[in-house]
Amino acid sequence: MKLDSNWFVEEVGGLAVSIKIRDKVHDEQSAYQHIEVYETEAFGYLLTLDGATMLTSRDNFIYHEMLSHPALFTHSDPKNVVIVGGGDCGTLREVLKHPEVKEVTLVELDERVTRVSEKFFPELCESNSDPRVQFHFGDGIQWMAEARAESVDVIALDTTDPVGHAARLFSPQFYRDCLNVLRVGGIVVAQSESPILNLELIKNIRLAMAEAGAQDIMTLSFPQCTYPSGWWSVTMARKGQGFDGFREADAMRKSFETRYYNAKVHAACLVLPEFMQEAFREERQGFV
Repeated sequence: MKLDSNWFVEEVGGLAVSIKIRDKVHDEQSAYQHIEVYETEAFGYLLTLDGATMLTSRDNFIYHEMLSHPALFTHSDPKNVVIVGGGDCGTLREVLKHPEVKEVTLVELDERVTRVSEKFFPELCESNSDPRVQFHFGDGIQWMAEARAESVDVIALDTTDPVGHAARLFSPQFYRDCLNVLRVGGIVVAQSESPILNLELIKNIRLAMAEAGAQDIMTLSFPQCTYPSGWWSVTMARKGQGFDGFREADAMRKSFETRYYNAKVHAACLVLPEFMQEAFREERQGFV
C-alpha cells in the first residue's frame, strides 16, 4: 500500500487498484495489525488492515452476500453458524437475515476491528445486538480445535489474505478441525481470493480441503471492484455428501432484501470459466 497524493494505492501481482481519498479519519496499531479508515470521494469509507483493502461502504455488500447466502441456501437447514474473522460484521448481518438460523458465533481475533467498524460502518453492525449472536474475541484456530464435534451446520471463513498468522487458516489441519465441528451435510465456505491473480492459491485451498476429508468442493466467483483484479471467489467444502444444487425455490422467494445475491446469480456463479475448470481437473473425481 502507498498514498500517492490523494489516492490510496494497493499494488498486488503487478497490478494496482487506486481509490481517491479525501482524508484519513482513523489510524491505530492494535495488538495484531495496523487499522486505518479513509474517507473516499466515491466509495464512502475505506477500511484497510496492514495496508490491504478490506472493504468500502459502497461495494462491500457483494462480498458479504456471496460469502453468506450461497452456502446458507445450499445447506438444507442451517441452524447453527460460525463465522471466523469477519470483525467488520457484514457477513454476520447477512447470515442473520436467514430466519432459520438460530445461533451465530463470531470468532474474531482483533476486537478493535469490530469497535472501529461500529463507528465507521454502523450499517454493517446493525444486527450485532441480535439475541442469536455470540461474540468470541480470540484465536479462531484454537476455537475450532476445541469446539464440540458435530455441533455446527455452516462455517464461514471471512479471513484476511493467507500471510502471517492467517496462513494457518488455509491449512489442511484447520479445515480438518472445521469438518470435525460440522454435522454431516455441513458446509465450510472460505474467501479464496482472485481467480485471475491467485489461481494457484485457490487450487491449494481446494487440495487442502480435500486432504482434510471434504466430500465435495465448489468454487464460486463474483465481481468485487475494489479488490485486486476486481474479481473474487469463495470456495465451499461439504462434509459427508456431495453438492447437488441449492434450495433455488427458497432463494427465489427469500423473505429479506439483498443488493447483489439472488437465485439466478447463484445459479450463474456455479458455472466456471474454462481456465478454472482446467486448473481443477487434477483433483479427484466428483469435485466441481
